[in-house]
Amino acid sequence: MADSPKTLLEAIKHFADYENCHKFMVELRWPDGKVKCPRCGSEDVAYLPNAKVFKCYQKHDRQKFSLKVGTIFEDSPIQLEKWITAVWLLCNCKNGVSSYEIHRDLGITQKSAWFMMHRVRRAMHSGNFDKFSGECEADETFIGGKARNMHIDVKKRRITGTGAKDKTAVMGILERGDKEKGTHSKVVTMVVPNRKKKTLQNEVKARVQAGAALYSDALLSYEGLDKEYAHQVVDHAVEYVRGKVHTNGLENFWCLTDRMINGTYVSIEPFHTFRYLDEGSFRFNNRGNREAPVNDGDRFTMVMSRIVGKRLTYKELTGKTLETASQPF
Repeated sequence: MADSPKTLLEAIKHFADYENCHKFMVELRWPDGKVKCPRCGSEDVAYLPNAKVFKCYQKHDRQKFSLKVGTIFEDSPIQLEKWITAVWLLCNCKNGVSSYEIHRDLGITQKSAWFMMHRVRRAMHSGNFDKFSGECEADETFIGGKARNMHIDVKKRRITGTGAKDKTAVMGILERGDKEKGTHSKVVTMVVPNRKKKTLQNEVKARVQAGAALYSDALLSYEGLDKEYAHQVVDHAVEYVRGKVHTNGLENFWCLTDRMINGTYVSIEPFHTFRYLDEGSFRFNNRGNREAPVNDGDRFTMVMSRIVGKRLTYKELTGKTLETASQPF
């Protein structure tokens, strides 16, 4: 969209006008210009400007629908222009943005802001990745808030030991960029139940093409991968880099993730970890480079293009339904 805003200030001014919001959402959801009913798929639809809703003339329940229906915004009483500002902030703030900041900036409750942020993270989830190839890195870490940053009640509930105990194990696989092709590195992350050999190797095989160059640390769980990959190991007790053999790309991503979680969010519940990984991965994978620059407006449009069909209810978010909280949608 050539006329889309490129900065936060431009976005706030542009989307303060409801007609601009309406035009943007219609072009995004129905690029061919044919508005379809999200409930029956019919094109026999008319726009009612006074009510700011569409009406489907097929016979079924709830014939009227707004631009929010069928998206992450559904059933939200918060104005569309506030939603759009929240999306812009979350997808472009390098270290994330807290729900308290959104609450103050948009004039909504902190609880509503927290719910909004998780719905936006739902849209950031990219679904299935094509398998990585070329040169790849595999590494794992533990994520959890620092005890000194927690409220005493949360600390008593969450901290029952030292070290990695009470933290969430996560794994990342990175495909290195190619300067000749003008591509940058990309990462895929997942929450894992443990760091055992079967668990980690299954994740590698599911996301990396056989025959690719694979670099990891000296964790014994990676032993045996040389049968399918050009696997080389760097022992961090001895060295961190040996030519191309290193995991510094993933270490950089974990550093960004650590600053996001410990610096901005301070303490997160373990069953929401995968949502924050989706957020960090989205910004990392869509950061652009000199050959293919990506600006704030581009990232915003990417997230907005994913809002359809990804509704997240408060009951699902808080674990009051059958949703498996440790797994992505």
